[in-house]
Amino acid sequence: MKTVNVASNPDLNMPVLGLGTWKMDDGVATGAVKTALEIGYRHIDCAAIYLNEHDIGSAFSDWFSRGGNRDDLWITSKLWNDCHQPEHVEDAIKKSLTDLQIDELDLYLIHWPIAQKHGVIRVQSGADFLPISTVPIDATWQAMENCVQKGLCKSIGVSNFSQSKLQSLMKVAAIQPAVNQVEAHPFFPQDDLLKFCNDQGIVFTGYSPLGSGDRPDRMKLDTDPSLFDDPLIKSLATARQITPGQLMLAWAIARGTVPIPKSANASRLKENLAAADISLTQDELAQIASVNRNWRFVNGKFWEMEGSPYLADEIWA
Repeated sequence: MKTVNVASNPDLNMPVLGLGTWKMDDGVATGAVKTALEIGYRHIDCAAIYLNEHDIGSAFSDWFSRGGNRDDLWITSKLWNDCHQPEHVEDAIKKSLTDLQIDELDLYLIHWPIAQKHGVIRVQSGADFLPISTVPIDATWQAMENCVQKGLCKSIGVSNFSQSKLQSLMKVAAIQPAVNQVEAHPFFPQDDLLKFCNDQGIVFTGYSPLGSGDRPDRMKLDTDPSLFDDPLIKSLATARQITPGQLMLAWAIARGTVPIPKSANASRLKENLAAADISLTQDELAQIASVNRNWRFVNGKFWEMEGSPYLADEIWA
């Protein structure tokens, strides 16, 4: 599979399409990752908050036992919001490494620019949060940099960061962010943020590249549009004799982003992986660009509750 170079560490090359593992519950992740590795996936995106890294670790262990090479894989994990305090960062990454049954991550991300009280996994009220002013991102980042120095991860980055938040971090970072992982799909291409990341040598990873239709109900609106029902996307895919999903993934890769679609279905996994070999014309890319609705599916409103110091508009500002 084609790869994209990580500017902050020129020896690293990230596969241009990965497997997302969000919402793989109840042991599903083990079988899904085993199947993915068997058919050719080499980029697996994980996170502590997905609560399935132990299951994914079982799949990795199985693959290694059958001759799989760790150096062939790109494995990402993420620091959850309750571990932003510097003294908790190293323990958090070590827990992920233990669960994943590996010695080093290729990439470790700050999952959200949001802090929670240590030990609070899912917030229930505003009292569960910590204001970001009391746990500044630059202090968390310095602890992340220490993880690189200690050989716990090869590169570090962020997720759900706006351009302004990236700029603020870059002013104080000794190790520049390698990656920004954010929502991106034809209804929300984030062109300005993509250009900024490209200009700064930051890899732009796109989550929910197909719209994340199976996201939790608390993240859904009755007015949410469907990428798969868009007439132009359906028409272009039919003309190409590919699926709408493949069209959207090929578009994402053509833009220079790294999509991480999630699926546990073997045929869908193969279908998604095949999208990495589809080349779209400039006319097709221009037509897909025309469907932009500036629509976030993961809009951040779920962080807003009575007493919370976080507002969605400020998260994305």
